[in-house]
Amino acid sequence: MNDNQQQAELITRQILQELAAGDSRSMTKAPQVSQTLEIPVGISNRHVHLSREDMDALFGYGSTLTRMKAVKQPGQYAAEETVTLRGPKGELKHVRVLGPLRSATQIEISVSDSFVLGVKAPVRMSGDLHDSPGIEIIGPCGRIMRSGGAIVAWRHIHISPAVAEQFALRDGMEIDVQINGQRGGILSHVRVRVSADAVLEMHIDVEEANGFGLRNGDCVRRVITECHYG
Repeated sequence: MNDNQQQAELITRQILQELAAGDSRSMTKAPQVSQTLEIPVGISNRHVHLSREDMDALFGYGSTLTRMKAVKQPGQYAAEETVTLRGPKGELKHVRVLGPLRSATQIEISVSDSFVLGVKAPVRMSGDLHDSPGIEIIGPCGRIMRSGGAIVAWRHIHISPAVAEQFALRDGMEIDVQINGQRGGILSHVRVRVSADAVLEMHIDVEEANGFGLRNGDCVRRVITECHYG
């Protein structure tokens, strides 16, 4: 083999090595991977969360909630106890109390409930009670007039850190979900709530569920497209 042949062979090997390296790099740059997240639906009717102080006033000092039925999120439950909500225009009876007790009383109602009561409850995430209207709450042992605490709950998804990471979701972000069926469509501005003990579930109120023809346990879908680079 002469010098020209050796040089040509060397150049050929270099070209083949570069092509192989390029193929390897392209394999680590998978263009796009689609992941579909199926989210069970939990429909929330109007309900109340009570503080210890307000529980005492409504049901008697030292009273405790009676667990009726567990809900999907760990540690939370629907209680046997109910109250009446009274506003400037009307009242709602047999409103369920949810446990356990909280540091602050919160009343979660729908938009149509706001019309019945005659209050303007803002759409808020749970716990955001700033500048929310007050409502009279009536129990078997007394009544209280809250200076605030009534909200319409912002639709949201409970999700664990592991699942959130898998689908590139962050606490506080908003996503859109696809709802199938005869009245299906896109539900936008669904807030993500990441917590250590969360069970995957989307919470919406009765009005939103009826609008899309949803029932408890139905699933909605969010498709996420991600790029993976090596």
